[in-house]
Amino acid sequence: METSQQKILIVEDEQSIQKLLDFTLKQANYDTVLASDGEQAVELVLDEKPDLIILDLMLPKIDGMEVCKMLRMQDIETPIIMLTAKGEEADKIIGLEMGADDYMTKPFSPREVAARVKAVLRRTGERVKQTKEEILESGQLVVYPERFEVYLNKNQLEFTPKEFELLVYFMQHKNRVLTRDQLLQAVWNYDFAGDTRIVDVHVSHLREKIEENTRKPRYIKTMRGVGYKFGEQN
Repeated sequence: METSQQKILIVEDEQSIQKLLDFTLKQANYDTVLASDGEQAVELVLDEKPDLIILDLMLPKIDGMEVCKMLRMQDIETPIIMLTAKGEEADKIIGLEMGADDYMTKPFSPREVAARVKAVLRRTGERVKQTKEEILESGQLVVYPERFEVYLNKNQLEFTPKEFELLVYFMQHKNRVLTRDQLLQAVWNYDFAGDTRIVDVHVSHLREKIEENTRKPRYIKTMRGVGYKFGEQN
């Protein structure tokens, strides 16, 4: 898929930032759609079906956190990059828990915006382009990467795109110890400057969905001081 065919929904009420994002993404040959409040954002997601959403946290009418939650509850899996103000660490984590795939902290550079959007869309495109179906299995857990489907004990589970990518990577590297930095590079595809909390948050989400007992996980084992290892535990 060419970048000229890809559409980005920019949801930002501060006009100067909205204009910067719009200019930057148009320069990178993306189509853009603009929204200035959360209510308008939800309507445009349904009408325009964007390939990616850049979503500000603080918005009129419906805030960004609630927009993210509403979209995920409707099984809309469009990747979301959330914008947060400097120092809002708790909001970043909550945003990820609500289903955001990534976040950027204001102020940010146009180069950072373009790089992150490109990375997210590349991963999405690679998943769509898969032609040979691959089946990944571990115990009662079965994953179909091409179909974006996960089954546990024959029951289908729901995942955000980022959770799904992380699970697939784990299953493709079974019984190998993977550091948090390795997971950042492989799944997020750019340097988070050592901010490995994003990995821990998503691992926690995976465990809640695939583990019967999160205190004694069967599939994802924590390697203290190192990272994680995926593999069915006895």
